[in-house]
Amino acid sequence: MEKLIEPQLEDLLAFLQAPVETPLVMINLLKYREHAEYPPDFDAEPCSGREAYGRYGLVAMEKLATVGASIVWVGGVDGCVIAPKDDAWDDVAVVQYPSRKAMLEMISMPDYQAATVHRTAGLENTRLIATTTVTGGFTPA
Repeated sequence: MEKLIEPQLEDLLAFLQAPVETPLVMINLLKYREHAEYPPDFDAEPCSGREAYGRYGLVAMEKLATVGASIVWVGGVDGCVIAPKDDAWDDVAVVQYPSRKAMLEMISMPDYQAATVHRTAGLENTRLIATTTVTGGFTPA
């Protein structure tokens, strides 16, 4: 499984192609490092990856509220029923934003950007999946 922490440019550009006023739900798959890995020049108390991510989370939660977003659900992963054997996650978080524009506003805030050092230090791997509501529900093909 390819390990990713930061968004890839082509994925961000594709994300920006959708209408920015559309409500958005982001699914976060999170795998923590055993020990946080901060940059050598960053002064941080040693901690676990989960603790480092928690430091990021404190700022992120404040910024979510600022843009009218909220955490819908957070849970620990007990196992995967349909997934590759190496596709292991610790937690899943579901976050609802009033729009893509609100999410972009949040991630451009300087104090949010400063807090991402904790996110990067704490995560071994992650996925951030953008979703929108399916109108009309599911229909058979």
